[in-house]
Amino acid sequence: MKKLLTAILTAGIVAFTTSVCSDNSDLMSNDGGVTSLRGNTEISSVNESEMLKKNKKDTGVINLNFVMQPPLIPHSIRGYRVDIHSNKCLSCHAWKNAKANNATKISVTHFHTRDGEVLSDVSPRRYFCQQCHVSQVDAKPLVENSFSPVDALK
Repeated sequence: MKKLLTAILTAGIVAFTTSVCSDNSDLMSNDGGVTSLRGNTEISSVNESEMLKKNKKDTGVINLNFVMQPPLIPHSIRGYRVDIHSNKCLSCHAWKNAKANNATKISVTHFHTRDGEVLSDVSPRRYFCQQCHVSQVDAKPLVENSFSPVDALK
């Protein structure tokens, strides 16, 4: 009797899961039924990459949108090397070079360690500029955005 009940129960489970999967094709695909910014494409497929966006022309200082926002980079940084051995940004924005290059000096906060100790050079935690600062490109937004800056910063 136990074997008969086990066989019936197993057959029922197999029949139920087969009917559920055959009704919903999303469960059978690799994307899990999730639509992403890539479009309706399986995760395992490789999309063609988009063309590189054009950087906005050198615009000077770009207004901030919120308090404590890292300043935006108003020029192209394509080809800039920023790694453990060198930092191209500092060739213009370091305090000793800024005036000669008509560039903005890096903030004094970039010389402070996590513990508040002041260093004579850029702190390792602030050395990799693109962690916070980004350049601007002419591109349409990926998602709709209704954000507007606070009145004090307009």
